Amino acid sequence: MSATHQPPPWASEIKALTFDVFGTCVAWREKIASALASATEAKLSSAPSSASESATSSSSSGTPPSEQVLSRARSLTGDDWARFAAEWRKAYSDFTRGFVPGQTPWRDTDTFHHDALLELLSKWQLDGLFTRSETEKLALTWHHLPPWPDTIQGLQLLGSRYQVAALTNGNQASLKDLNSQKGVDGSSPLGFQRLLSCDLYGAYKPNSKVYQSALKDLGLKPEQVAMVAAHLGDLRAAKDNGFRAIYVGRPGELDFDSSEDQIKEAKEWADLWIEENEGGMVEVARRLGIKADINSDDVAGVLG
Repeated sequence: MSATHQPPPWASEIKALTFDVFGTCVAWREKIASALASATEAKLSSAPSSASESATSSSSSGTPPSEQVLSRARSLTGDDWARFAAEWRKAYSDFTRGFVPGQTPWRDTDTFHHDALLELLSKWQLDGLFTRSETEKLALTWHHLPPWPDTIQGLQLLGSRYQVAALTNGNQASLKDLNSQKGVDGSSPLGFQRLLSCDLYGAYKPNSKVYQSALKDLGLKPEQVAMVAAHLGDLRAAKDNGFRAIYVGRPGELDFDSSEDQIKEAKEWADLWIEENEGGMVEVARRLGIKADINSDDVAGVLG
């Protein structure tokens, strides 16, 4: 349906929108869990089935996984890999929240994802399942996450009126790859006009340095920028730095890092609140007074 909405008074003051990316613009759960499961299946299918084959494999490609590790890998289900993926994501969230510029040793997104993957494999009793090159490849899966179904259309609509900029805890390499991700029809990429990543600032959200540095790069005042995210910690920090705050609900993201009391309070201080299945980024455009064609069939599920 074609719909418009009476925008809030502050919408006319906004010059740019900054977007969280992981979880807000792209979906990580299914892709990460699937990549882990597929890599494990490939490893199991190529595992030696005899002592002689094991010796040959060892001489040609290093020490193969032990039978104990292979047995452990065979026991894991799709639900297990979903939990593994969630732990991987939480490890990064905990790291970025605890990062103190000038005190915490710097690690970029790719380095942290690889280090955390190795730690989780050990925790899950899967040491040695993958080679170094295989774990490095798996860590880069975070560069190739699919957009939510409304993301591309929503960014196009919003970009017709505002400057749209990614503001992410990812690095430039991951952000450039993600910005090229296309929808299921293979048409348009995400299309952010500016790529602001935390490796440019030597800090991670929700540290104030990130938001202040982004304002400087955009050449705008805080009241001229709105932060769009599915995570209340990000939005609260942006709000504390003078940004407007637009919440966009995504499956699992709100419960992932917020309590019921925090959610209740956030509905009071957030400038816009878009629930799950209300249209995501397209609904943000509509609420800001941009004419949008909304098809409910297009906002259910994840683009592959």
